[in-house]
Amino acid sequence: MKKFIGKRAVASAISLVGLVIMVFFLSRLTGDPADLYLPVDASHQAREQFREINGLNDPLMVQFGRYVADLAVLDFGNSIRQSRPAIDVVLAGFAWTLWLACVTMLLVTFAAIVIGSLAAFRVGGVFDRIATFFSLIGASAPDFWLAIVAIVVFAVNLRWLPTSGTGTIWHWVLPVSVLFVRPFGLILQVVRGSMIGVLSSAYVKTARAKGVRNRPIIFVHGLRNGMLPVITVIGDQAAGILNGAVVVETIFGFPGIGKLMIDSILQRDFNVVLAAIMVSALAIFLMNLLIDLAYALLDPRIRY
Repeated sequence: MKKFIGKRAVASAISLVGLVIMVFFLSRLTGDPADLYLPVDASHQAREQFREINGLNDPLMVQFGRYVADLAVLDFGNSIRQSRPAIDVVLAGFAWTLWLACVTMLLVTFAAIVIGSLAAFRVGGVFDRIATFFSLIGASAPDFWLAIVAIVVFAVNLRWLPTSGTGTIWHWVLPVSVLFVRPFGLILQVVRGSMIGVLSSAYVKTARAKGVRNRPIIFVHGLRNGMLPVITVIGDQAAGILNGAVVVETIFGFPGIGKLMIDSILQRDFNVVLAAIMVSALAIFLMNLLIDLAYALLDPRIRY
């Protein structure tokens, strides 16, 4: 198991190094921050002083070397816009996204597994057809369209819910609901397909012949053996939300890491952009490692 974990960790570290190099140089193509933060009529001396203070006068390779040296001691630099450590800005936004992802994925996972398993128990029945219909719609619906429709219907016309913010639990209803739809549709389809194969296997037929009730057959005998493909999809969808539900967070004004990255790119706050991507990448790599461990625990053959 230790060797298995080590291989996954090394692969993640190599990907992380490549990501740092790519993002550092690509972020510099967005323009000179002095043009954004200083007045249009600012003097040449003022511009040079701004660049000198923020280390932008040095050649790119020198800037990159300094950034890597700082990164080695977990120093992500300061935010140009907020004049405080970039990592503090990012962690504040990441905490909101983490809460949003956890709440959404807990609801999605529970609902998709229960409904998908019940739909697979009687393939072609009324419940199966209804579940399949709504799951296909959910998996196909774009997030931005759902978010806009939700705001127009529930916030503007009916005035049941607020349009943005995080002040009360009601502010979370629309973002969570919109993020719920697509993962629910995808995971439900995978659960249903996997459980159809498991419930038609010989050991399930034997359990039925012995008089085992339906609930243990579905949720005890069948579910564990059908979980491998489901774990993959759950991990992918959770990583997508952790990586920043950029569109949903921007539309609802949710102060998560996705909105923070968009704002920082537009404001050319390079240190915050790099810190945000690093934190997101580490979270995704950790999640992928946990998925691999879950695989290895469910099926020992995968360790080899």
